[in-house]
Amino acid sequence: MNVHHLELFYFVAKFEGITEAVRKMPYGIQQPAVSGQILQLEKSLGVKLFHRRPFALTPAGEELYDFVYPFFSRLGQMQELLSGEESCHLRLAASAAALTNHLPDVLQSLRSEFPTLRLTLREHNNGDIEEALRKQEADVAIAILHRKCGPGIKSEKLIDLPLAIVAPEASPFSKFRELSSKAPGGQILHPLVSLPGHEPVAQLFQQGLTSRNLSWETSVEVSEIGLIANYAAKGFGYGVTVDIPGATLPKGTKKIKLPSDFPPLSIGALHSGDLKKVAKRFIDLAGEQASLLDSKRKRRKSDTDS
Repeated sequence: MNVHHLELFYFVAKFEGITEAVRKMPYGIQQPAVSGQILQLEKSLGVKLFHRRPFALTPAGEELYDFVYPFFSRLGQMQELLSGEESCHLRLAASAAALTNHLPDVLQSLRSEFPTLRLTLREHNNGDIEEALRKQEADVAIAILHRKCGPGIKSEKLIDLPLAIVAPEASPFSKFRELSSKAPGGQILHPLVSLPGHEPVAQLFQQGLTSRNLSWETSVEVSEIGLIANYAAKGFGYGVTVDIPGATLPKGTKKIKLPSDFPPLSIGALHSGDLKKVAKRFIDLAGEQASLLDSKRKRRKSDTDS
């Protein structure tokens, strides 16, 4: 049996006639097409399903209608149920650090507005995030904006975060110019803990050094930015990190600010295609939190400068 033929028969039986069924079906189809496909159904079954004038189901038609009714009558209800669940489902891609430290508060605010919120959280490296969006593995991603997005990917900048040096507490230096002034031939010789050279944080830091005719080679390379401060605290050297407002450094370390001409790290929300309501609201809330962080950073800078 052809399932589409069964669907047409369901509407004909429900609305008691082909003409009325064509008027009330949820999609457009011409009356001759319905008549022809019902005839094909009757031919494949070898029985007559209804009398045309006046309309009346045959015993075989009544039996078939009773069989298909539970399925076709609930399709609209199932569509509403599924679309309702999906409308409150947010699939989010971000780095482990963002998922652990920065996004729980945003998601908690989102859940207060969408009580039936369902979350799928996926850890992705920055280089893999656009592919996750294209494959529809994520609705939204929080990522570093360090290059032009690929085709079909849209971005909204949330915040610029300055880089900083995390130094051992016993370091004699409290300012970057003190550290760099002790660099013979522009080469800083102290051990450096850093992300790999292809990572945006490392690239931005090296750009800032190059603009000042300085060089500083990595002594300890780590794969996760959260490890940098920990290794600096253990005496492995000075670490290049991101100055996130409100973040605390491990015991035994201190922060050395970088000059303002060092390029900042831009964080943004990425997505592809049209966003559903829950995803749009997530981006709004992430933007609000970013604004609060930025305000806190500027107040702290103002207090320090004064």
